[in-house]
Amino acid sequence: MPTLDDRWTRTLMAVVSHLALLLVWYLFVKFGDVPKFVMPSPVDTAKTILAGNYNWWTNAAVTATEIFGGYAFALVVGVLLALAFTWSKPLEALMMPLLVSLNMIPKVALGPLIIVWFKYGVVPNMMIAFSICVFPILLTTVRGLREVEPDLLDLVRTLRGSRWQVFTKIQLPGALPYIFSGMKVAAILAVAGAIVGEFLGSDKGLGYLMLQVQVTLDTAAMFMAVLLITLIGMLLYGAVLALERAFVVPDARVS
Repeated sequence: MPTLDDRWTRTLMAVVSHLALLLVWYLFVKFGDVPKFVMPSPVDTAKTILAGNYNWWTNAAVTATEIFGGYAFALVVGVLLALAFTWSKPLEALMMPLLVSLNMIPKVALGPLIIVWFKYGVVPNMMIAFSICVFPILLTTVRGLREVEPDLLDLVRTLRGSRWQVFTKIQLPGALPYIFSGMKVAAILAVAGAIVGEFLGSDKGLGYLMLQVQVTLDTAAMFMAVLLITLIGMLLYGAVLALERAFVVPDARVS
């Protein structure tokens, strides 16, 4: 179990590394004679957050809804499919090859079709985020549910444990490190999926805003949009890490 000092040390190192990056960015722009339309300074970027014409909070809320909504849907579907495949080998043999084939479809190519089916708005972008991050959750959960010692399963079955008891007492606790491993990968992919959807077709969101300000070479606003997207992704990833620390024994975690 990591000590409080260890956690504070890691947090401090993370803060220092981010501040160092901002400092390097500032010095590079200031002394590198870089035009503002190519790369604005952190100060110029921060000033855009006070401008009312960008509707930062509205657009950020839309993007966050797409990311978190698509991610939550992928988590539910991925875990439920993994359970079904674990309990039914014929179902897995039938469905898994199809899911692998569907996952090979480039999501950029799938995006226009989703927009045709669901029109513009939050829902199609959530679906793109879902489609890009459901597979890692499914694969890692299936693996985790099967990484159980056969002798332990035989013991529980010998004691006439039901399938539900085997799942809740043996399989699920053992699978949690794998599930969270897939959730961390999916958290990163969900951000990419939502932004791809906004790039392909949307009338709101931070990705949509980036396309609008690109026309006028408002690079500072583009940088701020990227920073806000990154912040939303960090919030999602941080929430997954917090849940992992709460439910998974540190020695059992899968990197």
